[in-house]
Amino acid sequence: MKITKIVITGGPCAGKSTAMSWIQNAFSQKGYTVLFVPETATEFISGGVCPWTCGTNEDYQKCQMELQLTKERLFQRAASTMPADKVLIVCDRGAMDNKAYMNDEEFAHVLDFLGLDEVRLRDDYDAVFHLVTAAKGAEQFYTTANNQARYETVEEAVNIDNKLLASWTGHPHLRIIDNTTDFSQKMRRLISEISTFLGAPMPCQEERRFLIEYPDVEALEKMPNCRRIEIIQTYLKSTGGDEIRVRQRGMGGSYIYYQTIKRKVSDTERVEIERRLSQDEYLEMLMEADTTRRPIRKTRYCLTCGIQSFVIDIYPFWKDQALAEVDLCAEDELCIPDCIKVIKEVTGDDNYSNYVLANRGW
Repeated sequence: MKITKIVITGGPCAGKSTAMSWIQNAFSQKGYTVLFVPETATEFISGGVCPWTCGTNEDYQKCQMELQLTKERLFQRAASTMPADKVLIVCDRGAMDNKAYMNDEEFAHVLDFLGLDEVRLRDDYDAVFHLVTAAKGAEQFYTTANNQARYETVEEAVNIDNKLLASWTGHPHLRIIDNTTDFSQKMRRLISEISTFLGAPMPCQEERRFLIEYPDVEALEKMPNCRRIEIIQTYLKSTGGDEIRVRQRGMGGSYIYYQTIKRKVSDTERVEIERRLSQDEYLEMLMEADTTRRPIRKTRYCLTCGIQSFVIDIYPFWKDQALAEVDLCAEDELCIPDCIKVIKEVTGDDNYSNYVLANRGW
């Protein structure tokens, strides 16, 4: 049995409610049992529990976060009892959404109250799909009429959308769905992104990689839309042409573990299958490490710029260069932020793949 938990997030009037219906129809037909965790803020505010009715915003956020996480745990427990091979749990907003409505001090107090840390809270979800508010690029469709808990102006909606995206930046599977197409196509793009994450073949050309100048790390760490992650990536023995790796990912002693299998199905398509591991499973799999390849250690900076998500990987064996990567849909126009100074594009050049870098005697 496979249970996958994803988040649908985004600014006010982004299309989340409609997206739930599209997801139900699309993935029920694909054989998934689809469960929806309803948005906690809407439930609370509709019931009279609001930041402005509680003692303080922090008091409200503690209540909302605790209820939200409890609901998610109960949905997962219920899913584990169901006679189904594949369960997709869809969270209408995730716990990190709450960070956008708090200052840093309030967020730290809430984490302490719940006994959590930011890395585990953010990365507990398998994937995050951010629907951009209609207030960005589709202003004529922005409205507060269809949600009694929504009160934001266009300017406030844009600001909240930016804060939400910054809150989730750093998640390994964050995808942004903007308003460059009409609304129906926006929903189709969302379904396509979820399908790809769940293992549908994806075009190889979507991923572009660049050799870049060594970045200004101090400047990156000051950016609100940038997050630092430490990664150790180990390749395992494999047969049949599959590329199998395990990864430790996190910061400050708080880590999440993954196994990834990359399988080529044609000259233009590949399947990437990923699953979360417990620490014990991760340590056990390390016993199957490919000893001809060294573990890759790198510091990753996850950066959102407009609708695109970049990663910058800094390796200990390079002092004057690094690698940057971005995933693009076919219709997307690449827009590289000023903080990335490209030396050359290395898309498709295996010499700069982690798999090959792990085989070099640095």
